[in-house]
Amino acid sequence: MPRPTALILILAGLCASSLGQYNEEEDLAWLQYYLRQSRASSYNYVPYYEEESPAYAYSYPSATDTEPEPEPEPQQAAPWRCPQECDCPPNFSSAMYCDTRNLRYLPFVPSRMKYVYFQNNLVTSIQEGAFDNATELEWLALHNNQISSEKMGKKVFGKLQRLERLYMNNNNLTRLPSPLPRSLRELHLSYNQISKVPPNALEGLENLTALYLSHNFIFEMGASLKGLKSLILADLSYNNLRKVPDGLPASLEQLYLEYNYINAIPDEYFQVSPRLLYVRMSHNSLTNQGLSSNTFNSSSILELDLSYNRLQKIPRVNTNLENLYLQGNQINEFSISSFCSVVDVVNYSRLQVLRLDGNAIKRNAVPPDAPLCLRRATVIEI
Repeated sequence: MPRPTALILILAGLCASSLGQYNEEEDLAWLQYYLRQSRASSYNYVPYYEEESPAYAYSYPSATDTEPEPEPEPQQAAPWRCPQECDCPPNFSSAMYCDTRNLRYLPFVPSRMKYVYFQNNLVTSIQEGAFDNATELEWLALHNNQISSEKMGKKVFGKLQRLERLYMNNNNLTRLPSPLPRSLRELHLSYNQISKVPPNALEGLENLTALYLSHNFIFEMGASLKGLKSLILADLSYNNLRKVPDGLPASLEQLYLEYNYINAIPDEYFQVSPRLLYVRMSHNSLTNQGLSSNTFNSSSILELDLSYNRLQKIPRVNTNLENLYLQGNQINEFSISSFCSVVDVVNYSRLQVLRLDGNAIKRNAVPPDAPLCLRRATVIEI
């Protein structure tokens, strides 16, 4: 029979052996879990547009007391990898964010990219072939840089046959980029130094729905809009136009021409655009001599802004018009025939808002049949 001391030693040895085996298995499971966690990272992405702050953020597992894994040896960058100057979200692999980084050049764009953001930098030039590798691009944001027309490759967008949106507003462009991909749907060129739009500058852009050319120095558009069969919105405000563009597309719904020097509009000018809803021509030089009796007699127009011009009489408008802005002109009479050719129970204007303040009309000059003609008006300011 073993002695008590020897029995205690034997039991202690067995317990130590069992405990050692348990700790070894637990350590192995914990190590495997740690290795999995140390290789994982999470990425939260929320889309943002232009001047909003990027909404993406990285988060990593908290540090532990254990020794980190050795870093891999540096390898040569492959063409599909993200440039070190940019961020490419792991769960949005077709987007590349290079915005607001004080970049003075355009980094290499991997071929898989569809959405690339270079806005809010110091880029002054785009070298020839800069996007030749990225033929899948659909969105290209280059706004708020210092790009000039003289420092752009002649065919820099030539191979981007899937590009839908091009943002180049707030740069130093003196002419429209050309040639442009026929796939374009939106072209943003506001706040540049463009002075002329050649007749063929927008040729072939049959998919273009929105054209933004405001805040430039354009003095002539010619018939450059006529071939844009899908155009819905044309913003030509804040330019030096002396005349309206020749020939509007039939698809047009919104036309913005405010803050120019236009003094006349051809007869039935808006009739070729049966879908036109909004026309804004405030702060021009329009006179009644430069308008015909049918200039604004378009049944589709719902909002017409002619404020701050040189009109002396209220122009004739269609009875379907809902909002008419004429403040800041030289109008001295209230002509009910401008709104209703016939005044009775059946014939009346759909006008809801009428602004005539800042003119020479006296309040007692409103004709007695005005309430019958303008029965739907909720705001009339004189």
